[in-house]
Amino acid sequence: MKIPSVKNINVKGKKVLLRVDFNVPIKNGKVADDFRIKRTIPTINLLKKKGARIILISHLTDGRASTLRPVAKFLKIDFIPKTLGGEVEEYVSKMKNGGIVLLENLRSDKREEKNGAAFAKELAKLGDIFVNDAFSASHRKHASIVGVPKHIPAFAGLLFLDELKNLQAAFNPKHPFLLVLGGVKFGVKLGVLKKFVKIADKIFVGGALANNFFREQGLDIGKSIFDGKTDIKKYLNNPKVTIPVDIKEKGGAILDCGPNTIKMLKEIVNRSKFVLWNGPLGNFEKKEFAKGTEELAKIIAGSPAMSIIGGGDTIAAARKINGGALMKKFSFVSTAGGAMLEFLSQGTLPGIEALKR
Repeated sequence: MKIPSVKNINVKGKKVLLRVDFNVPIKNGKVADDFRIKRTIPTINLLKKKGARIILISHLTDGRASTLRPVAKFLKIDFIPKTLGGEVEEYVSKMKNGGIVLLENLRSDKREEKNGAAFAKELAKLGDIFVNDAFSASHRKHASIVGVPKHIPAFAGLLFLDELKNLQAAFNPKHPFLLVLGGVKFGVKLGVLKKFVKIADKIFVGGALANNFFREQGLDIGKSIFDGKTDIKKYLNNPKVTIPVDIKEKGGAILDCGPNTIKMLKEIVNRSKFVLWNGPLGNFEKKEFAKGTEELAKIIAGSPAMSIIGGGDTIAAARKINGGALMKKFSFVSTAGGAMLEFLSQGTLPGIEALKR
């Protein structure tokens, strides 16, 4: 089974329902981070050039209290403060070829997250063709991801295909292969650790995730964050798995790795031909504990190894360095966080399966 591509279809004059992921930070009524938005623009431009009538749909995490109006202002396109209804249908019926409109936050309707069959069908009626360019939301079994493709021809967008191609490289990587897992939520990353302990040559576990290992070793982690529901005993003495050798702490909590750990990581990265990284090494939002994450980003970016990074916090930390210039030095930067982790652990996503023919 193959995933049909947006590259290969004639969309002139057709209504294209384009699922994007514009779930971005909005502060004081303005887009605060445009990374995901800009990555979707190539698909929008392709459809526009082909003469499609483009209906953009997305969600915002905060649900009914959030509006996508600031995103429409950022893109300088029309916006309808509705997801469905007569106003939307009337606007869509009058759209000209190459026209673009953004509809309101999908989660303003509770049926989106519940994967409501009727809601998916109503959404599908707005378009002749469905294109999913929201790889980063495709781990969700929501109506706009898995429901709509049941009703109209469905295709993958350029960003979706790019994510798929690059993340698949981790399943057959060049060796030595280093996997770096950081952040706080160990539960969602345990599946990745379980799968890649068989594939990677080295796995570094940092951030709050490392606290589980410290605790299991009998060390006093004080007030540090840890996941008490996750059992990591079988990885404790695995020679592939490495944890920080020194740390920075404050107020009885471990908040970053130390200089010896960075030195160790530099040596491992320099020996590697493929590096996959998801999750910061410390509380990067506070400058005094951002050094570990920032130094690792510089080391990986400066390495000749193929490098893939992903995860909201990881990208946010990397984008702060040199005004974001460092981002261009990674081989691939994923827009996905949870979807990246689920794809790496499972090899597929609900959104991928919904597009298969």
